[in-house]
Amino acid sequence: MNFGLIVIGDEILSGKRQDKHMAKAVELLSARGLQLAWARYVGDERERITDVLRQALSSGDAVFSCGGIGATPDDHTRQAAAAALGVPLELHPQARELITQRMREMAAEKGVAFDPDSPDNLQRLNMGMFPRGAQIIANPYNRIPGFSVGEVHFLPGFPVMAHPMMEAVLDTRYAALHGTQRQRERSVIVMGAMEAVLTPLMEAVEATHERVRVFSLPSVDHPQWGRHVELGVKGPAAVVDAAFDELRAGLAKLQAKLGPELVR
Repeated sequence: MNFGLIVIGDEILSGKRQDKHMAKAVELLSARGLQLAWARYVGDERERITDVLRQALSSGDAVFSCGGIGATPDDHTRQAAAAALGVPLELHPQARELITQRMREMAAEKGVAFDPDSPDNLQRLNMGMFPRGAQIIANPYNRIPGFSVGEVHFLPGFPVMAHPMMEAVLDTRYAALHGTQRQRERSVIVMGAMEAVLTPLMEAVEATHERVRVFSLPSVDHPQWGRHVELGVKGPAAVVDAAFDELRAGLAKLQAKLGPELVR
């Protein structure tokens, strides 16, 4: 199973806020021997969000969608998810209980009586309007839940809420997958190299070792190595060493000037 990430919000695309979800998703997945296969950024446009979610829902991938599940006019994710699924939005019973509990706590913190029928509180219940059939994702920060539909998991845009929720989903729903995507990476610095010269070797190594991916990271102004290419292989630990040995042998035939080796 692949893992994907969708980050929703005009504020990310405009630069008003920096995305923190992708780096955290990579960190959480990596710690569990898993990998992020893809990521998409989408502004607050309902039709575009619907299209992206429709693709995610049909992909079979496990996908985290962060942002836009609130109840203000610029929040479209819940509605877009329902449209992508072709089902109505409904007030989830468990979400209603959690949101009501949070409203009671807020009233107590302010020292006022709780009024469930006040316009503000009725508006807050809209945050529990999820696509029919959705499952709750608990929010340890303030009780306002996210939700899952199939393998797509909808989280708030706030990192302080979204990241613990993402971690909980990984440790419950996908616990059996932990360690199944763990990769090893070996590379070597090739001094003064041009990628065009190295490409045939890269293609040959990939053709021989089908579970391995070859990569090149060129640099033109490194403070220590100057112009160089970091050339390497990555894949399951059991097959990386043989592929790297073949890569090194090919570089020797090219009489390439080599720097240090790197292992990750």
